[in-house]
Amino acid sequence: MSAAERTGAAAAAAAAAARELVALLDPTDPDGVVVGAAPRAEVRRHNLPHAATGVLLRNGAGEVFVHRRTATKDVFPGCYDCLAGGVVAAGEDPAAAARRELAEELGVRGADLRPVLRAWYRDERTHYLAHVYEARYDPERHGPLRLQPEEVAGGEWMPPARLDRLLCDPAWPFVPDSRRLLELWPGGWQG
Repeated sequence: MSAAERTGAAAAAAAAAARELVALLDPTDPDGVVVGAAPRAEVRRHNLPHAATGVLLRNGAGEVFVHRRTATKDVFPGCYDCLAGGVVAAGEDPAAAARRELAEELGVRGADLRPVLRAWYRDERTHYLAHVYEARYDPERHGPLRLQPEEVAGGEWMPPARLDRLLCDPAWPFVPDSRRLLELWPGGWQG
């Protein structure tokens, strides 16, 4: 696929995502009770509280898959991340959304998800109840990683110690929401 075709595909995907209905949540409720729905573009424009997922993918050696977001992403473009995930659609179960996002972004289907934490995150760009999971990648079972070109610019398996060192550098362009969620990880994400 040429650069122009990738740009066109990314624009089409962004337009479709902007119309996607997203459940709105009550931010005062720790469980995130649904109080309505709105198109994703409105959720982003007004920073409305919603649900999102993130999956930390590890290989058999315990390394974490770290990817770089494309420059066309609507939130934190071009930054590094170690959680594959995204917005939970209206009526969608968070675990189903996590499986969908893992398959869309990294091409991993059928991975067993282990729930890790649920926590609210808010900054000037996004406001959501995070549903965070961990999954093990087995190339024999899952096949090769297939990065979604509209969302993932590239990636690599990284030893936890190296990722931890990079996360200690506030200048490293890593998404702030995943950085915070890793800090909240019960017992630490490194192991």
